[in-house]
Amino acid sequence: MLGLLQGRRVLVAACGSIAAVKTPLIVSALVQAGAQVRCVVTASAARLVSPVALATLSRQPCLQDVDQWDPARPRPLHIELAEWADLVVVAPLSATTLSRWVRGDGDGLLASLLLACECPVLAAPAMNTAMWKHAGVRRNWGLLQDDPRVLPLAPGDGLLACDRIGTGRMADPGRIELAAASALLQADSQGQLKSDWRGRHLLISAGPTLEPLDSVRFLSNHSSGRMGVLLAQAAHLRGATVDLVHGPLQLPQSWLEGLQCHSVIGSAEMDQALQDLQPKADAVVMCAAVADVQRTSTNGVKKLPKERLIASMQDGWQLVPDLLHGLASRRPAGQVLLGFAALAGPDEQLLELGRSKLRAKGCDLLMVNPIDRPGQGFDSSLNAGWLLGPGDRHQQCPLEDKLVLSHRLLDRLLELNQP
Repeated sequence: MLGLLQGRRVLVAACGSIAAVKTPLIVSALVQAGAQVRCVVTASAARLVSPVALATLSRQPCLQDVDQWDPARPRPLHIELAEWADLVVVAPLSATTLSRWVRGDGDGLLASLLLACECPVLAAPAMNTAMWKHAGVRRNWGLLQDDPRVLPLAPGDGLLACDRIGTGRMADPGRIELAAASALLQADSQGQLKSDWRGRHLLISAGPTLEPLDSVRFLSNHSSGRMGVLLAQAAHLRGATVDLVHGPLQLPQSWLEGLQCHSVIGSAEMDQALQDLQPKADAVVMCAAVADVQRTSTNGVKKLPKERLIASMQDGWQLVPDLLHGLASRRPAGQVLLGFAALAGPDEQLLELGRSKLRAKGCDLLMVNPIDRPGQGFDSSLNAGWLLGPGDRHQQCPLEDKLVLSHRLLDRLLELNQP
């Protein structure tokens, strides 16, 4: 996320929740990603997290209610901050601040700031499970989600500070950083965010599959799962319900928050999960890097001595079924299908191979990824290639962060998925 947050002005606000102890982690991550950060804390938050720590991490004074009407300031502080910020991150958001916000109550620096700002606001609540389930909080949260400037990150489940296990945990700082970058990417000139995938269901596969050689060894590839997971998160942040079928990932666990995850190991497991989930999806993205071959059977195959390993690979193998072609052959009417093809060679050859694969696979769109070029593709934060569509049309995708490419692909999928 380094390049996406570089130089952007982010105001981080903390409210009165014990989750405020995580706010310094958010500030530190944003600063390390190149953002300019300023901090605001409510009176309750200042008792839970040190304003000195936030000031030190952000290299800017940490502002509180007492600073709002400083006679030395030529302009009201809440207006100055609202106009300065490209993005406001409220993490944690308490029930009290949520209530003030949706009522239009401007009592206090943060409350008045939230009413004055016209930029996107990322809201990450944290509270006790009973408080989160209270009818008043549910009503306020529903009203907040109708604001087109607000990117809501609902709390997750787990062990809370009050020793209760339930819903109320603030989104992980890693996911908040990802969501901040996504919000800055998709906001329009009025600070409004895209929610164009709301009401749609997306099925995505990601990561590698592992095909066993014996009881401990396997065949696989260098896919980290980054492209597919970022596509899933970008869609979810734009309102989609997302099922993610993934092999073993090399990514932060926080990037899976908010998604309906289905973890698999081998290609057969992935194929079955996709078959089970495909009927309810409006669009399917086959982004996983599926291994090409598998043993016909590994039943009773214990760890082989090194000397026998090569000999054992001479027979007993078969090609893995084409999962993308299978998705295309059984998709219901109206379902849009995007596939990925990892290829190597010169540009003209890649385009020709890509067009041939698009026709053979039967999908609507095919993203052709060159994997023989440094700094892109497998296990990289960047990607480039060509997006092929119907009628031999193609669009070149420049080298860019995979989150940027994710939003580009979602835009194109949406064009084909209009009712």
